[in-house]
Amino acid sequence: MESLHYLLMKSHTLLNRKILSQAMKLGYSPGQPKVLEYLSKYEGSDQKTIAAYCEIEQATVGSILLRMENTGLIERRQAPGNRRSLYVYLTDKGRQAARDIAEVFAQADKTAEASLSPDEVMQLKMLLEKISNTLNAEKEV
Repeated sequence: MESLHYLLMKSHTLLNRKILSQAMKLGYSPGQPKVLEYLSKYEGSDQKTIAAYCEIEQATVGSILLRMENTGLIERRQAPGNRRSLYVYLTDKGRQAARDIAEVFAQADKTAEASLSPDEVMQLKMLLEKISNTLNAEKEV
């Protein structure tokens, strides 16, 4: 059997290719699917928070958000009493895009889970969550 890092990287690459291929067919560029998914759950976030959650550099998120703003998927607003920070909200077009991307993600998950039982899927998610938490804690040290 291959090493853990190889299997994780290979699985990620294959799944990511599948997702990005479908997203590009819908007209979305790389980076936008993650941001759309995040904003569908946490509207009104600032750029720094979006970058941290999506594991994308803050400058890269800035470019992604600019493209999304230019195509009418998001709008940035100031919060009352805080003129220094801008918060990101989905437009109606952006909410539809988030629903489209959610379907792309659901189909990718379905394909990835096809050879696993429901118990195996749950166990895999729990194990990946543990690995992610361990690596994230190490990153913060």
